[in-house]
Amino acid sequence: MTRVLVKDSFSPRYLRLFGDTDYVAEDVENPDVILVRSSTVDTDVYPNLVAVARAGAGTNNITVGKATEKGICVFNTPGANANSVMELVFTMLGLYARKILPALCFTNNLHGDNASINEQVEKNKSQFVGFELAHKTLGVIGLGKIGMLVANAGVERGMKVVGYDAYPTFDNMHQLDKRVEVVKSMKEVLAPADILSVHVPLSDKTRGMIGTEEIDSMKNGCILMNYARNGIFNSYAVLNALNSKKAAIYITDFPDTMLKHQCVICTPHLGASTTESEENCASMAVKQLQDFLKYGIVSNSVNFPVSEMLPSQGAKIRLTVVTNDVPNMIATISAIIGNAGLNILGFDNKGNGKIGYNLIDLGEYVNSVIELIRQLPGVLRVRVIKF
Repeated sequence: MTRVLVKDSFSPRYLRLFGDTDYVAEDVENPDVILVRSSTVDTDVYPNLVAVARAGAGTNNITVGKATEKGICVFNTPGANANSVMELVFTMLGLYARKILPALCFTNNLHGDNASINEQVEKNKSQFVGFELAHKTLGVIGLGKIGMLVANAGVERGMKVVGYDAYPTFDNMHQLDKRVEVVKSMKEVLAPADILSVHVPLSDKTRGMIGTEEIDSMKNGCILMNYARNGIFNSYAVLNALNSKKAAIYITDFPDTMLKHQCVICTPHLGASTTESEENCASMAVKQLQDFLKYGIVSNSVNFPVSEMLPSQGAKIRLTVVTNDVPNMIATISAIIGNAGLNILGFDNKGNGKIGYNLIDLGEYVNSVIELIRQLPGVLRVRVIKF
């Protein structure tokens, strides 16, 4: 029986997808897998853990480094919340462009009869004159699922869109509107942008990636938008840009000490907070755990390479072998299996520079083979799946 620890609130209909052979609860001890939204997961605490699935794109609440060292697979659900984030980006941009927040404050404080209210409106409405998004230049850094939708939505609003991605994927670029100008460097996005929207994951490489130098290279009065992760924009640089009027506004989903600044509009991390997004993330996370438990298949992992080999014909056993990504592991593992007189029916090896992941299909196996593989230097974890 697989023991599934559920760390946050999930609809029972998604938890039922695990099936009758799994024990799914919020109080599971020594879980095999964990399903989580926002709670913290320290992978060192769970000795039997083989995988964690986060219903969302970011994995800052999971100790991914520790998980990698122990051969624990960490999944996320990129793209499941993409539409909700994109819609919120343009909702907030529209609120600023049309001065909706001060306008609402004004109307909420109107008093008197209808004639008096109408007189106050006509007298004061000129202070709420805004601007249209059409013909403005939107710079998008990060053309993943969210960035691609933001770029396409900008084009649909009549904006000129310039985009850049350091690691573009075929699928996302294929879905990108042909009218988006894709450039080869961040500098080519920053210089022409009236509005900058960044959509990259938070990592050592992206932390503080929009700093003083980057903002200084933009137009005076530029609009900065962060609906990716807290830490992508350097707070000190943003604050200086706002105070000097280099940047007109900073619109973000991540409250911090700049919250009270008059040129900051902040939402309380609402990017994925729609019913549809939460459902998409939940179903995707559960499906990924199911595929991993049943077949060893890995997709959308932040620390394992993608490996999606279907079971080979005649296979009754699948070994999943997690190793350090070093030379000669495949040959050594194959030799152990061959010396035991076992026939390999299917073999898939993938690596990402840190983790090597092997799916090995057999007609049968013996425990001694498993133990020999487990004892190899560089082998982090071996799991046996029976079909």
